[in-house]
Parts: sequence; C-alpha cells; structure tokens
Amino acid sequence: MTEGSGVATLQQTLAISEYLFYSLSTPGRGNIIVPEDKMWSSMMETVKKNPFGSPFITADCQAQREDGQALVKGRYIAAANTAENDSCEFGSNKYFMLCGLGGILSCGLTHTMVTPLDLVKCRIQVDPAKYKSVFNGFKVTVKEGGVRALGTGWAPTFFGYSMQGMFKFGLYEVFKVYYSQLIGDELSYEYRTTLYLVSSASAEFFADIALAPMEAAKVRIQTMPGYAKTLREALPKMHADEGLGGFYKGLVPLWLRQIPYTMMKFACFERTVELLYKHVVPKPRADCTKGEQLVVTFAAGYIAGVFCAVVSHPADSVVSKLNQEKGATAGDVVRKLGFAGLWKGLAPRIVMIGTLTAAQWFIYDAVKVWLRMPRPPPPEMPESLKKKYGIA
Repeated sequence: MTEGSGVATLQQTLAISEYLFYSLSTPGRGNIIVPEDKMWSSMMETVKKNPFGSPFITADCQAQREDGQALVKGRYIAAANTAENDSCEFGSNKYFMLCGLGGILSCGLTHTMVTPLDLVKCRIQVDPAKYKSVFNGFKVTVKEGGVRALGTGWAPTFFGYSMQGMFKFGLYEVFKVYYSQLIGDELSYEYRTTLYLVSSASAEFFADIALAPMEAAKVRIQTMPGYAKTLREALPKMHADEGLGGFYKGLVPLWLRQIPYTMMKFACFERTVELLYKHVVPKPRADCTKGEQLVVTFAAGYIAGVFCAVVSHPADSVVSKLNQEKGATAGDVVRKLGFAGLWKGLAPRIVMIGTLTAAQWFIYDAVKVWLRMPRPPPPEMPESLKKKYGIA
C-alpha cells in the first residue's frame, strides 16, 4: 500500500463516518443498508490483523511511510501473510472452515474409537452395584451381549462429537482471533491464558448445543436396557416420550461438564506447548521437523487431558444419571449420588480423556500439516512490551 492510497482510504473512512453520524442524527434518515458482502469483507480483513497469525510481528502489508515508519506512530499490526507453501491465509474463511474440518476428524473419530470404554464408564456411573469396576464392567457387558455389545452407542457418539468438534475447534480459532484483535497485541500476550480460557468457553457454549441431542440418545442407548438398539430407533422414541425438551434435558449439566473441560483442554494445552518448547525440547520449534512437533503436540495433549478429566468428572456423572432417569433434575441427581458417587468411574475416565485429548490434538495438528494450513508458533513478547520492561 502506498502513502497516497493510505491517505485516500483514511479520507474515505472519515467521509463515511461523517455521513453515518449525520444520517443517524437526522430524523427520517436512519435507515441505512450496508451491503452484506462489503460488511463481511471488512470484518474478515479485521480478523486477519490479529496477534496470532504469526505471533506479534509486523505484517509485510503494514502501511508505511517511505522512511520505514508506520503511518500511525507506535502502531504495528500483527498479522499473517500467506506463506509460500500454505494452502490458505490465516484468518480467512477457508482457514476457519478447515479448522472445523480438523475438529470433526479429531473429535468424531477419537470419541468413536473409545466407545467401549465410555460405555463401561457410563454404566459404572448409573449402576455401580452391577458394574463394580472397569474390568468387571467389560466382563458383564460381553457376557450379556457379546463382543458387539461393546460398540453400543457408537452412532450418536460419532455424529454428536463430530458436530461438537466442528464448533469446538473452529469457533475457538474464530474467538481467539476476534478477542485478541479487540484487546490488542500487548494484552493478548500478557493475558494469553485468560484469552485461551474465554475463547474456548465461548466456542464450547455453541458446541454443546449441537452435541446435546446425540449425547442424550447415547446415554439412553447405553444405560437403559431395552430402550433402543440404534440411533434411528432412539430419536423418534425420545421425541414421542418427552418432546423436543427431552433432547436438551441435559444441556445445562452438559455445559457444566464440557465448558470447564474445554477451558482446561485448550488453555492447559497452549501453555504446556509453550513450556515444553521453552524448557524441555532441546532446540527451537523452527528447527524441529513436523514429526517432532507432532510428538510435542501429543505430549501436551495428554497432560492437558488428565486435568480435563478431573475438573469435569462430577458433572459428567450428573449428565449420565440425569439422562437415565425421567423427570429428575440435576439437584436431585447430586443429592442421590452424594459426594463419593460423583467421583465414581474417575479412573477409566482419566485414561479415556487423557488418551482422547492427546489423540485429538495430534489429529487436529496433523490435519493442519496435511492440508498445509498456517501453524503459528507459541506467542512471543511484542517488541513494545520488551521496550516497556527494558528487556533486550
């Protein structure tokens, strides 16, 4: 961008602002229609200028004067240009859609793979007298229904967590970019853990709305013998028995389980990756091969998964029991289970969630590598903060 075009753009912006102010403050002139394509294009341009594209560096497209200074003194835009081998630009529609695809694959496949363990975990939670332990749960399940019984509930698991993964990972990237743009480079770095927590919580809020109907069907199929054998059989029966409300009966407990889980999953993972490269990996990330980077991703994912399992387990027990009992509320379930009952099945869930989370991050990162998507390194302190704190 040249100096002349930058000034022209600034003049156009001021003219539009003046017109909007005049239109909104004058009776009868408040009906302004902004073309949708123009509004979306402007928003996407704003999204691209964020501190997570190529962390905290000045973009090549930054408007500068001939002497090399930014047009606005002291202001530098952190943004990502499309690298030569990248298939898309960071912050573009295509980037976010591919992140959603990565979420579908990472969550849908991994949750479906651990369906047998999830089945036993749910049955321990709702009927601990019959299913006394993980091994006993597997033994009883196989004895009653054969090996095929271990796959009970795979369909709602696959479809439900595929939809959840799309929103969880896709919207996390959207919210992280959007919130970081709102608060700027310095605050994005200094409060990056908070940024990860808020972004992941925002994404999971919507992801659980997509997951709730399938989660309700899954729990009924797995823990209510004779209720239904397939998803096609369960959905119409749920609607006939409880109406649409039955599909979202467990939504609030699901939020209570999944939002803390996801906040821990993303924030712990992001900070663990940062610490591993800083203190454990013997060479800079830029010098690591993609295979070595994926090993770090898996390790950080497993560490995050252990913490995820612990913080979300009580709510997971409530969700399992709530979907099994008609007419019960979350409070009723908590009183019935008691403190000890809320922690039943924690051991298998730690194994399941630890492995699950590690595999999800590995698949998600591998999809980015496979699709040649931008993979920014851990954030670094902006130059402005280094000067502010006197760091060379």
